Amino acid sequence: MTHLDYRILIVDDETEYQKVFQFILNPKGYDVIACSNGKEALQILEKQSIDLVVTDLKMPGMDGNELIKCIHKTYPEINVMVMTAYGTIESAVTSIKNGAQGYFLKGSNPEMMAVEIEKLYKIKELEISNSILRKEVHTIKPFLRSKNKEFLEVLRMCKKAAESDINVLLLGESGVGKEVLANYIHRESSRKEMHFVPVNCQALTEGLIESELFGHEKGAFTGASERRIGRFETANGGTIFLDEIGDLPLKTQGKLLRSLESRKIERVGSSKSIALDIRVISATNKNLQMAIDNKIFREDLLYRINTLSITIPPLRTRREDLPGLIRYFFNIVEIDQKKKITEIDDGVMNALLNYDYPGNIRELKNIIERLVVLSDEGIIRSNLIHFLGRIQKQDHIDYSLSLKNARANFEKRYIENVIKQNDGNITSASKSLKISTRQLWNKIAELKIEH
Repeated sequence: MTHLDYRILIVDDETEYQKVFQFILNPKGYDVIACSNGKEALQILEKQSIDLVVTDLKMPGMDGNELIKCIHKTYPEINVMVMTAYGTIESAVTSIKNGAQGYFLKGSNPEMMAVEIEKLYKIKELEISNSILRKEVHTIKPFLRSKNKEFLEVLRMCKKAAESDINVLLLGESGVGKEVLANYIHRESSRKEMHFVPVNCQALTEGLIESELFGHEKGAFTGASERRIGRFETANGGTIFLDEIGDLPLKTQGKLLRSLESRKIERVGSSKSIALDIRVISATNKNLQMAIDNKIFREDLLYRINTLSITIPPLRTRREDLPGLIRYFFNIVEIDQKKKITEIDDGVMNALLNYDYPGNIRELKNIIERLVVLSDEGIIRSNLIHFLGRIQKQDHIDYSLSLKNARANFEKRYIENVIKQNDGNITSASKSLKISTRQLWNKIAELKIEH
């Protein structure tokens, strides 16, 4: 959180005081807007996100205490400070009872109010950080329990990597949990008290990606109406996670490489270097060596981010972990959707345990979300599996097989599906396959097909 993310509303019927406090607070980086009465303030609160309201007590129409009551009732997360020229103990006590967090007397040094606002800002920043941390811990914990030897080795490597500041490259298919493990490395490191800042490089447009990563100065380009702090500065002292780094444009790759080598960045539109103390974890589901051969990824950048590479196994190779993950996702989805699941048909559970999850953990979560949404009176019935369509037992492609064995596997699956489509009738299935019934029986025996 930066000061620019902290929006302050000044409510005072004297425009001179509005201007004074904007003059003091704007240079400190706060986003400050102003209005002249309580009614206008409530209209602004309906339309905009406000963190702090600084209000006069004596105003025509709705006075400050009425406004405080309304804010406290409707927007309890918003902080309120009171300023008044009628600074009695009684008015201070009343405003604080009504929900104000601070009290400031007009005529005092305005800088003192800026000091009090900074305290509220720091409290808000801490609350946000704690909230994020609680969410991260709640999200990460189930993924760190495993019965799979390969994944346990991944966790061991992540823990060892956390003991140093080396750059780590996480490899694996989409949805395997690369961000979760990057967060785990951060939380096990000496930087755990600082920010963990994830960046999806794939989601950022080429025109804006440098501004997002490195920030920009006011007027750096059309639409840059104010200074912006980039993700690298936000992560200073902590960890930045560059997900899908293989999708970075070549131009940005060059600037990133220079920043990693010098440990400094320059905002777009500025020649001033900003020193950073930062840990970099990157991730991709792409073959970066192939990208280098195709001249769409820099080899020198790969060397810089790849001090240690860790490959995360796909979910289909971790079937012993599926029961725990399925239980976990049902629990959190029930809470999120406020729907209690009391019964799950055996057919549904068997399908979930036998599916190959090409989209890995992300797909598992999405499937369970759909099942809960479509559940009826707390029961998830087997017919939902057919409705969703994709959940069925599949064999993933094993590229270590010989061509002969791969062909036999495909032939077996194909014949099994044709027999199933013909309701087990071998004569009908043989006609669909355009072979004789005898040939089909021979294939059933050869390939050990159950029918």
